[in-house]
Amino acid sequence: MTINWKDYIISSADVLHGKPRIQGTRIPVGLILGYLSARYSFEEIIEEFPDLKEEQIAACLDYARDLAEFEVAAV
Repeated sequence: MTINWKDYIISSADVLHGKPRIQGTRIPVGLILGYLSARYSFEEIIEEFPDLKEEQIAACLDYARDLAEFEVAAV
């Protein structure tokens, strides 16, 4: 499944103090990543958050991958 996280994840200063969240919700990306790191399956996460879709959870992983590949330019 190819997902572009930018289609699913937003951040705005007036919601959750600007923390990245799944668009249309108040569910922070970090919360979903925490579930994934605790070895919850997509299905188990959806049981906890019935309004979520698999694509939104996959977008959280794509977001984390992009952050991990971020490089700071040398000064």
